[in-house]
Amino acid sequence: MADVQLSVESGIATVLINRPDALNSLSSAVMEQLEEVVGRIERDNDVAAVIVTGSGRAFVAGADIEEISTLDPESGTAFARRGQQVFTHIEQLEKPVVAAVNGFALGGGCELAMACHLRIASTKAKFGQPEVKLGIVPGFGGTQRLPRLVGRGIANQLLLTGAIISAEEALRIGLVNEVVAPEDLLARAKALLEAILANGPRAIRACLVAVRDGLELGQEAGIELEAKLFSALCGSDEMREGTQAFLEKRSPKF
Repeated sequence: MADVQLSVESGIATVLINRPDALNSLSSAVMEQLEEVVGRIERDNDVAAVIVTGSGRAFVAGADIEEISTLDPESGTAFARRGQQVFTHIEQLEKPVVAAVNGFALGGGCELAMACHLRIASTKAKFGQPEVKLGIVPGFGGTQRLPRLVGRGIANQLLLTGAIISAEEALRIGLVNEVVAPEDLLARAKALLEAILANGPRAIRACLVAVRDGLELGQEAGIELEAKLFSALCGSDEMREGTQAFLEKRSPKF
């Protein structure tokens, strides 16, 4: 049975990290499977949105420590670069991706959740970047995405102490969007995506691009990007339907 499983229903793909005996830890083999699944999702026009979750009591409890323990500088570079590549691929998908965090999201698991566009957490979820306790730093983008989500001061505190925090604390600091009961997690993630997908598909993609690229460009260049994306949609069939539906006081049919 694959360690990364993909299912699709009504245009929503669910990616399940399924290595429960190892708390879904991210070995090189798991990362290769994840990259292959993300590529399939990107190419599949029938998939409009994605949920990423884990099996058992973990979302992803981290990278494979046994494998990490054998790394030297050269192999460590390759290991980090590969993880960064896979997570950046997820982040750059022009289809909304929700992390449904069911349990431990530590180290690489927290980094995976942060690479998703939105995060819904179970009350049982735990978050942290405890790499300093192993004598290393996050290698899959954690030092960069965490401060962008929660601010420099809080990110430094979490990174330097290696503290593990609750779902409620993650919500308070802005690391997650919502916290729900465990039994409601997947249903809520699906409902959120359904609400998103009720909107214009080109507009959804444009929002994802504007936020993703604008944060890297700086505000002035980001505003210019926004103007280009706005103008590209003006006069489109999607805009005409959306504005006409509003004026006619009906739901749009995208």
